[in-house]
Amino acid sequence: MRKIIYLFIAVACFSSCSARKKTSTVSNRDARRNNNSIQKANKDAVANYKSYTSLEYIERFKAIAIQEMNQYGIPASITLGQGLFESGAGSSDLAKYANNHFGIKCTSDWTGKSYYKDDDNVNDCFRVYDNPEDSFRDHSNFLKRKNYAKLFELDKDDYKGWAYGLKKAGYATNPNYPQLLINIIEKYNLAQYDRPEGEIAKIKREDRVLAQINNNINKPAQDTLSKTPPDDKIYTVKQGDTLYNISKRFGITVDDLKALNSMSDNGIKIGQKLVVVK
Repeated sequence: MRKIIYLFIAVACFSSCSARKKTSTVSNRDARRNNNSIQKANKDAVANYKSYTSLEYIERFKAIAIQEMNQYGIPASITLGQGLFESGAGSSDLAKYANNHFGIKCTSDWTGKSYYKDDDNVNDCFRVYDNPEDSFRDHSNFLKRKNYAKLFELDKDDYKGWAYGLKKAGYATNPNYPQLLINIIEKYNLAQYDRPEGEIAKIKREDRVLAQINNNINKPAQDTLSKTPPDDKIYTVKQGDTLYNISKRFGITVDDLKALNSMSDNGIKIGQKLVVVK
């Protein structure tokens, strides 16, 4: 079963698809307004934000890194090493204001809030999370994509294989990324949190995760022409909009608006397109 699933994934992934890269079309003005809105909404958390040393950061997040490793097979050392590197041990603006510890950018399937920051492009769009733990969980979910599928066949304590595999699969553009990650892991002895697994446990874990990746590949695109509503049913979110005032404007309830757009919360972002007519 495992080889059949992976064969399909390998065939489907005939081109590199680094989802961390996405060119932004947001103006500087809208990006500033959006970021100010995010910072204002999180002002209490920002005011009480605690800076971490690298060792404190590891202590704070090692439990969830181990939990994600046991669930999916991503070495805890890799998760912690990436968190340390990408967030500067939690000191980056993305970590402070957006709870984003892995530099994960918005993709076409991202429906949450956004934070804009110059990276590969001007005003690149990054994901915003309610708390750091959500960032760690989304890091695992983000890696369950076809271009990372082969990594899940590695042993869950093979941090070197994962470090080089992440770069090869397109996670980072820095050619030295694998060695930088390995250096962090070995400097702080993060491999102590990795756990080997028996052959049967590994096969079961691979089958489960690869099946999830395979299922993601088979999901129909949400923005196909056949499912695109006509323009008179679409509203583009502007500065100052809320779900409540949009719902009032178009004479529907907030719950109906969320249902029409498959939204799990009330978060919206500037430029987001919403279906507003049943």
